[in-house]
Amino acid sequence: MIKVNGREIEFLENESVRELLDRMKYTFPNIVVKINGKLVKRNDFKSTIVPDNSKIDAIHMISGG
Repeated sequence: MIKVNGREIEFLENESVRELLDRMKYTFPNIVVKINGKLVKRNDFKSTIVPDNSKIDAIHMISGG
């Protein structure tokens, strides 16, 4: 199991951050992802594998004024 934004979901072996975001239907253009408190760079979403028992924070950044 992994936790995404506090919600427990099934762990899928060898799933990348990009694949996880797609599975969760997080299609926001401006999203910040942390795995166990460590920031994942947008350029690394496809190559970063989500480890089992991890806590993922996917934060949708909204601009405004």
